[in-house]
Amino acid sequence: MTANPTTTAATSLGGFLRTRRSRLTPEDVALPDYGGRRRVAGLRREETAQLAGVSVDYYTRMEQDRVPNPSAAILDALARALRLTEDETRHLHHLARRARRPVGAASPAANHPRAGTQQVRPTLRLLLDGLHDVPAMVMGCRMDVLAWNPAASALLGDFGALDPAERNIARNTFLNPAARELYADWTGCARENVAYLHLEAGRRPGDPELARLIGELSVRSEEFRRWWAEHPVQDKTSGRKRFHHPIVGELELSYETLRAADDPDQALITYTAEPGSPAQDALRMLLAWSAPSQALPSRSPHR
Repeated sequence: MTANPTTTAATSLGGFLRTRRSRLTPEDVALPDYGGRRRVAGLRREETAQLAGVSVDYYTRMEQDRVPNPSAAILDALARALRLTEDETRHLHHLARRARRPVGAASPAANHPRAGTQQVRPTLRLLLDGLHDVPAMVMGCRMDVLAWNPAASALLGDFGALDPAERNIARNTFLNPAARELYADWTGCARENVAYLHLEAGRRPGDPELARLIGELSVRSEEFRRWWAEHPVQDKTSGRKRFHHPIVGELELSYETLRAADDPDQALITYTAEPGSPAQDALRMLLAWSAPSQALPSRSPHR
């Protein structure tokens, strides 16, 4: 099976609207359902247009990507009509801005760093080096792992043993069999990765490396391909993850994603245990077991 990475990563405004319309019913949005067989799942175009306060013709042209300059007010009205989350609303605006860009204009992604040349921010490096008992890593654009501390290697696996091109959270989740054993809720973790990459595809429509990553995952993983078609959108912020670690067994940790306001392309991700919990005991046991490596500084491909 083959895939064109450029078209695989591409996300159209009309395609996004169709997926969001299909997941709602008249009951969800307090519209009367007059019965009759619906040819497709979800709301009809007429119902969506009514909710957003636009004409059916205008909304139809939007789904056909034939509206070059939808206003912010109309986009916000559609977001309310389709019950979009904050992340989804931002994504909708990103897609509309891309649609407004003149033919031949430079993509916003053109100024973003290439994954092979991205350097860890010095402040993030200092923070990472100071976290001895907290698994932590620096995630770059496209979910690349730019640096990590020994505690992260103990919890998540030895990134240093991987080829630099393989140090990617999404690629590791979908293509490394060990990840399916490590994450107790592998499906939930994998879906989060798909949703984040969709968000990035909206932000970085002209990024060839992101397109290649999405194309590779689409070709090599049927699950990624299926979930990508659903067009989920979600930022990576904070939450809880359950692990089934081969050494210490079950543990549940909280993760936080910390970004600098002036450089959202890099994030420090930390994993912590609830004080006094079994997870804290398990994490301490794991770090003690890997103690010889704990004296090492954080690592990155550029160090």
